[in-house]
Amino acid sequence: MYETVIGLEIHIQLNTKTKAFCSDINDFDSEPNTNISMITLAHPGALPKMNQAHIEKAVLLGLAFESDINHYNFFDRKNYFYPDLPKGYQITQDKEPFCRKGKIKFMSEGEVKEVRIHHIHMEEDAGKSIHDQNDHNSLVDFNRAGVPLLEIVTEPDFRSGQEVSDFMAELQKAVKYLDISDANMEEGSFRCDCNVSVRKSGVNTLGERCEIKNMNSRRFAKNAIEYEADRQIKEIESGKIIHKTTLLYDPGKNETRPLRKKESENDYRYFPDPDLPPVILTEDQIQNIGQQLTPLPLARYETLRSEFSLSHADAEFLTEDKTWTDVFFSCARKMNHPKELGELLIGKVIPYCKANNTTINDVADDSGYIAFVKLILSEKVAKSSVYQHVFPAWIKDTTRNPEEIAIELHLIKSDDQSFLDQIIDQVMIAYPDKCKEYRNGKKGLIGFFMGHLMQNSKGKADPKILQSKLEVALDNKK
Repeated sequence: MYETVIGLEIHIQLNTKTKAFCSDINDFDSEPNTNISMITLAHPGALPKMNQAHIEKAVLLGLAFESDINHYNFFDRKNYFYPDLPKGYQITQDKEPFCRKGKIKFMSEGEVKEVRIHHIHMEEDAGKSIHDQNDHNSLVDFNRAGVPLLEIVTEPDFRSGQEVSDFMAELQKAVKYLDISDANMEEGSFRCDCNVSVRKSGVNTLGERCEIKNMNSRRFAKNAIEYEADRQIKEIESGKIIHKTTLLYDPGKNETRPLRKKESENDYRYFPDPDLPPVILTEDQIQNIGQQLTPLPLARYETLRSEFSLSHADAEFLTEDKTWTDVFFSCARKMNHPKELGELLIGKVIPYCKANNTTINDVADDSGYIAFVKLILSEKVAKSSVYQHVFPAWIKDTTRNPEEIAIELHLIKSDDQSFLDQIIDQVMIAYPDKCKEYRNGKKGLIGFFMGHLMQNSKGKADPKILQSKLEVALDNKK
């Protein structure tokens, strides 16, 4: 039996206004080669300068994952041929990264797991080479060159492709919560390299690793890891040796293939960048940045489950977006009816927001959501009628009182329920065959009759009284 061992290098593009070491705009959607300057294009004499937001977001990420923050930082040159980085080297950090150690918790396969962080460092991104728009030449877009990155390097703590996929989902949500990146994998602002090795079960030493580059899909990462682990096992079983190799993953063929021999650190010839002075952080600065911290998705998930007794599915759904949990917590702690509030947000409000490209905060304030839930709890209107008739009117103007809307629509239940006898008779006359089936033992038809009766009563019927009257009428009908 073999065990798969995986470590990740996750690259996170930051949502700063400008690039890492110059004032060029950081914008994904710009026309090619428009966000460039003498610094991006490495003109002679052009000097880089630090981006304060880059530093602050690095510190914030490190604090969120309990990393040790380095107070004294400097930058290095990584000498490697980047065809889409005009300088011919990358500004990064080598021996002294901004953050060391730390841990990231995530949910996978029904349990909370933890991955240790080796370090987090700051660097710049390379540009983009385009190979499919010209038959004879590759094109280069330098807009991305110099975009600020944070790279998280984990310890080799993963044991399956599924764990990696679940971890990436959790980390994506976390960086969005912290507002440091949009974490859009399709646009390349969140991607990872997977270092994969295998070893026989019970063996403590690590096997030789191969690195799968630029995974920009959770599914591709999972599939690539599973394929590569299987490939390495077959190689070892056939008597061959695993060589340290950089790989690409072909999702069409579901296979990895060699890109180049894996470089060592000596190949990169790191040395301190002489154009950038050290960055010195004080404890006060670090603490001020830490005030921006917010509970991360997993912590909120656990609160939704333990404090508010939401189901796994509902809690997981709400943590997809920070604002959804913000609104839920704020409202639930003011009214103490989490189940009904969750039904409103998950079943109606959030789908409305998605369909209309708006946010939950733009739809209504806390008082609006609380008033709507109170109408449901009052039982003055049938719950189905609240959602079917009141919600569409209320969502157009959430400053209105939902109960007033119900009154206008004549949905308030009548204290006098004697009118039910007539509509029960009408429905039973309309469906004699169903009545006969019910009396012959098909009691599930009670829902069929109730649906028609609630519709005919226009929401004025009290469901409990209606069902009681209906059961008596059906049992007594000859």
